[in-house]
Amino acid sequence: MRTKLLLSAALGAMLVFPALSSAEVINGETLATDQVFTYRLLDDIKSFDPQINTDIEGSGVARDLFEGLMNEDQTGGLIPGVAKGYTVSDDKLTYTFNLRDAKWSNGDAVTAQDFVYAWKRLVDPKTASEYAWYMELMGVKNASKVVKGEMSTDDLGVRAVDDHTFEVTLEKAVPYFASMTVHTSTFPVLKSVVEKHGTDWTKPENIVGNGAYVLSEYRSGEKVVRERNPMYWDNEHTIIDKTVGLVINDENQALTRYLAGEVDKTNIPSGQYPRLSKEYPKQAISNPYSCSYIYWFNIGEKGPESLKDVRVRKALSYAVNREVITDRILQGGQYQSYNFAHQKTAGFELPEIDYAGWTQKERDAKAVALLAEAGYNADNPLELTLNYNTSETHKKVAIGVQQFWKQTLGVKLTLANSEWKIHTTKQQAGDFEVSRYAWCGDYNEASTYLDLLTSYSGHNVSGYSNAEYDRLMAESKTMENPNANYAKAEAMLAADMPFAPIYQYTGNIMIQPTLRGWPVDNLMQTYYSRDLYIVEK
Repeated sequence: MRTKLLLSAALGAMLVFPALSSAEVINGETLATDQVFTYRLLDDIKSFDPQINTDIEGSGVARDLFEGLMNEDQTGGLIPGVAKGYTVSDDKLTYTFNLRDAKWSNGDAVTAQDFVYAWKRLVDPKTASEYAWYMELMGVKNASKVVKGEMSTDDLGVRAVDDHTFEVTLEKAVPYFASMTVHTSTFPVLKSVVEKHGTDWTKPENIVGNGAYVLSEYRSGEKVVRERNPMYWDNEHTIIDKTVGLVINDENQALTRYLAGEVDKTNIPSGQYPRLSKEYPKQAISNPYSCSYIYWFNIGEKGPESLKDVRVRKALSYAVNREVITDRILQGGQYQSYNFAHQKTAGFELPEIDYAGWTQKERDAKAVALLAEAGYNADNPLELTLNYNTSETHKKVAIGVQQFWKQTLGVKLTLANSEWKIHTTKQQAGDFEVSRYAWCGDYNEASTYLDLLTSYSGHNVSGYSNAEYDRLMAESKTMENPNANYAKAEAMLAADMPFAPIYQYTGNIMIQPTLRGWPVDNLMQTYYSRDLYIVEK
């Protein structure tokens, strides 16, 4: 016997727009003649390949160009994508997805085999995807052994029953498995196109997707343009004709262009939310956003000897005055952070972390004592380099931390700035001492954070490895309520301190009063251009 989940109600909720051939008014508002959505990108897109992309802004583009089995609605609820619905076996180990009649942008039919190819491609060591481990987290049968090269990709627990039926076999029941298929790494790609063009397959002239948009123009470091895909299965209900992402590193320049009406959505510069919320109360938004801002400590082979001492790592973390960062530098409602998982994550119970309850004076005193115990003082000062990627906010936070560490601990901290691609390449290569990073949840469950620090994680660049931590996270996958294990895992991170947690995000953004459909109530801030539209002023 199998549990059948058709999601018909969710599908009905998703299709809220009448066909545009006859509609000029939606929800009582007149549509603008030009349906072009323009927004600010902080960094250039690392890759348009769903199995290669690793960053948040790249994921936003990928969700336009490709579509996976499931999508998210405006509040983060699960709704149909290419799959109309799915069934689950009684033992919760087999998921069978029923695919709709969908097409690739070149007119070919989207089939279950396209998902089989993409999922095998993700775990194939030859692909060298940083997200190969994600399929291990999903619990897909044999994923771990395939990733390690101990089994063939043909042994992965996926198969095409027929063109419209995609079956996944799990090694263990993962309650939130279906929600994990929203992630871009699980999106299908067309084998014939990938094999024909190789690494050039994602260029605008070659790329073929199954999303609501096609990549029409890409200028590295300048802009990414997507235009309506007439082959998309729900094209008649898509309103935005073109989405333009403009790469603007300077957040103040981006705000200026927003106020001039050149962009429809941008991020609020650090420290300016209080003012903008008063001047533009209907445009300035601050809502919880599932991301945690951290400073990695490199305790791996290439890391400095000083950071291999946990006393040093704790001293550095304790000496960060998070209240100053959130309340004076950022001023956007961000949360001071002493753990990893975002405190607004669904079902997550924020654990008690000892140093979170101390005053900053107490943390500073403990930091001074620990660093002295480790052998660092005025005659032997600790010297480190902090890497951060281009952003005025990252720079301000880095300067703040530089001052905290100098004044409290006498640390000589050198700041090193680089563009996003270079910054992340250095992290993956272990070429850093301390490095700024932010992890945004792939799905709304605490494991999306805590699994990052497992020894097999593709994004654990710190070199941290703890067998007991791995065991706790593996065990949590089959627990009815895993919060007890999550609390132990967070406590272990606080004890081992492979990174310094700094703050947890809020989505501080400006949205033009003519833009509709932005998912402000979705903790993951997962947006799709096809859900947006522009109304007349």
